[in-house]
Amino acid sequence: MGKRILTVDDSKTMRDMVRFTLSGAGFEVVEAEDGVKALSLLDGTRVDLIITDINMPNMDGVTLVKKVRAGTSHRSIPILILTTEGGDQKKAEGRAAGATGWIIKPFAPEKLLQVVNKVCPSS
Repeated sequence: MGKRILTVDDSKTMRDMVRFTLSGAGFEVVEAEDGVKALSLLDGTRVDLIITDINMPNMDGVTLVKKVRAGTSHRSIPILILTTEGGDQKKAEGRAAGATGWIIKPFAPEKLLQVVNKVCPSS
């Protein structure tokens, strides 16, 4: 079984595009529509990488990153932020929370896979 990636985005269309890209490259993908659902899913589920949006209802991506980093079982998992937000202040906020990397939407599938393979090597 390949690496398992959790994608977190309130847009089903975006989750579908990310899943299509990652599944086609041999990754297993699990999905959540916000940070609350993501944390619930992480309780008892092993993942190798988290890819999250910033702007979501219930719990935004930066808060999700902070909560994952504050926990014990998933603290070291790489977390990529995939968002339309490209400002330096937001990026600094993401880095301070513990994000591993930042990708701007719309994304090129090959760029997403390049970054995913860098932070989550297959072996």
